[in-house]
Amino acid sequence: MRIWDVNPGYLNRQSLLGEHRELHAIVSIIKHNKKGYSRHPETLRWIGFGWALSQRHRLLATEMNLRGYVDRSPVLLKSHKQKWPDVFVDQPAIQLTILSEKYRKKKQGRIPLPKNVQQLWAQHKYSVMARDVAGL
Repeated sequence: MRIWDVNPGYLNRQSLLGEHRELHAIVSIIKHNKKGYSRHPETLRWIGFGWALSQRHRLLATEMNLRGYVDRSPVLLKSHKQKWPDVFVDQPAIQLTILSEKYRKKKQGRIPLPKNVQQLWAQHKYSVMARDVAGL
């Protein structure tokens, strides 16, 4: 069970759809007080952060849409608006390493995984610049 903390564009098809499924599982566990996986570290870090789970779901659904999938399963949790969990199961840099190893001989995501910090920063910087219409 994993909710990644990196841009969903880095995820390949299997990881993207898998995270979407697992996010809905966590939502169900939290919303309905289910026992299965309720003590899993990934579930525990999202308890009380319904708004953030909803936002992550929006990111996943948007990426899925870019790849031709249709998501008809909204997440409507609202607890702790504009707050994200401050703990990680694995730090984002480690998550990128995990994905690099996982995708070594597999198809990668829509956005190539950065090979170093400078490339990560460049990807982020140009992504922000592409969306800053007012700054043009």
